Amino acid sequence: RISSAQGVDLVRQAKAEGLPVTADVSINSLHLTDADMGYFDSRARLTPVLRQQRDRDALRAGLADGTIDVLVSDHTPVDADAKALPFAEAEPGATGMELLWSLALKWGQEAALPVPQVLSRITADPARVLGTSLGHLEDSVGHLAVGGVADLCVLSSEGHWLVSETTLRSQGKSTPFSGYELPGRVRVTVVGGQVAFEAR
Repeated sequence: RISSAQGVDLVRQAKAEGLPVTADVSINSLHLTDADMGYFDSRARLTPVLRQQRDRDALRAGLADGTIDVLVSDHTPVDADAKALPFAEAEPGATGMELLWSLALKWGQEAALPVPQVLSRITADPARVLGTSLGHLEDSVGHLAVGGVADLCVLSSEGHWLVSETTLRSQGKSTPFSGYELPGRVRVTVVGGQVAFEAR
């Protein structure tokens, strides 16, 4: 979960030296900066903390060029009471699972990247990083394969939706992206061959 330009440089150096290093970045660090905390809005109290624009720009470039392997939701839902406290006392975290596809797509559109490359950062690349820890599932996780694990999402890159407490399904509704209009939606989620979610 690197969050700084220096972190990107260190990972890039390690990979250039042939070291077996991987890294990920959260959707929060990829899109937001310390300026998005406003007047210490507790929705932006996160771990790792939000950093400067130069850090965000380095993270975006590092994810695009493969220095950073994976984009993650960093889904850490926090209930409303724990976020209603003053900034320094509020519990760090934000809901992120429902935002992962839309924020990945937003990054890809802004960076003019092809959708397959964007998708890879949240599907095949995490599976590759996990590697042998998946055991016999390794060959069928992160991509579609005959006889593979039937866990998949049907995604749409069309249209936009407004992030709000009423549109989020997570028990924790706190997110620094509240009020944002984001592209794309998850239409259907299948787990083990069974439909677990279907958009209304």
